[in-house]
Amino acid sequence: MQTNFSAAQLADPHVAESEKILRKCVHCGFCTATCPTYVTLGNELDSPRGRIYLIKDMLENGRPADKEIVTHIDRCLSCLACMTTCPSGVNYMHLVDHARAHIQETYKRPLLDRLTRAMLAAVLPYPSRFRAVLKLAGLGRPFIGLFDKLPALKPVAAMLKLAPASIPPASPLASPGTHAGQGTKKRGRVAILTGCAQSVLDPAINDTTISLLTRLGVEVVVPAGEGCCGALVHHMGREDQALASARQNVDAWTRAIEKGGLDAIIITASGCGTTIKDYGFMLRLDPAYAEKAVRVSALAKDVTEYLASLDLPEPVRKPGTVVAYHSACSMQHGQKITRQPKELLAKAGFVVREPREGHLCCGSAGTYNILQPEISAKLRDRKVKNIEATGASIVATGNIGCITQIASAAKLPVVHTIKLLDWAYGGPKPEGVSDTGLIAAE
Repeated sequence: MQTNFSAAQLADPHVAESEKILRKCVHCGFCTATCPTYVTLGNELDSPRGRIYLIKDMLENGRPADKEIVTHIDRCLSCLACMTTCPSGVNYMHLVDHARAHIQETYKRPLLDRLTRAMLAAVLPYPSRFRAVLKLAGLGRPFIGLFDKLPALKPVAAMLKLAPASIPPASPLASPGTHAGQGTKKRGRVAILTGCAQSVLDPAINDTTISLLTRLGVEVVVPAGEGCCGALVHHMGREDQALASARQNVDAWTRAIEKGGLDAIIITASGCGTTIKDYGFMLRLDPAYAEKAVRVSALAKDVTEYLASLDLPEPVRKPGTVVAYHSACSMQHGQKITRQPKELLAKAGFVVREPREGHLCCGSAGTYNILQPEISAKLRDRKVKNIEATGASIVATGNIGCITQIASAAKLPVVHTIKLLDWAYGGPKPEGVSDTGLIAAE
């Protein structure tokens, strides 16, 4: 794609980076076939190619964002399916991130939209605040129907629909500390991301991960001072807040590295993993953090990615359960992790089935199912239909957003992949899983 940026514009490193990305686009349109919003809406401007044209026009002309570009950029899920499909290597992720930051700086949203986004940014990344808000959600449930009828309040209705009826207590394992590996042979030392929303909605995911890893002989560290990875605010264009979160985590993990070394930083929410693996890019212009961020990004591993690198023993039990594996977009497109979760499940004795249209997003995408509830619901229903068509008795996935989204409409139980693996390797049976087909390991 030909570009016409001035030398003064290219002096801005963010613009210069976007210009390099734009030049790689060859207008081929392969991305449209795998873009969930284009497949759903059929509008060229709601495809990656269409958004690229809008972003190019906005940045080249150095103008503030307007309602049209905000509408179409807001509809992007950042699922990154377009990057998997693109034959030219266009880094759409970095381009749309820049566009969102530009929108945040130059566009004044309607009041209720601004308030909704400010509330999400002030609550979701902070577990104690998120927990408190969820406890109050019951007061708003009787008004869901009313909120749904008012376009500006649809995000509020969506939040109330997604809020669980009850929330588990906070886990003591989320507190800073070290969990020693069992056995005489130490197999590694890792840190684990406590995270934000997941630690409130399903703290058992990390508890299970710690239990399984320590049984395998891996020492697990929960570092003091880490918090939200920054993904939620990063995708809303709030770069200062996102970079502050990144720096906080880089500091926490650097201290853990210096104290006893780390073989990996384990992440159990794939949406977080995509962002943490990008810290090196996000902090590339910060001389105090650039080098440390690259080191942290290199250590970041999804839990299934790390487990696949270990020489695992034979499972204690081979369940024989038919599992529909849903590959989160942040897993397959963001991190390019496609085979490891399925291979681990198969080795553990599960019968793994993949739903049709597995490349399409379920519609969760961080805060997308709150801010774009109508498109999100269409994608969710399409995903659930394909999952249920597999005939599986349970759904496994590696992202809390997908778990919450799919479970809101599916008849099948939806669990994190690590819970099934832990069960096969001697842990407790996940809630909702049937013993049907249980086969004792020899």
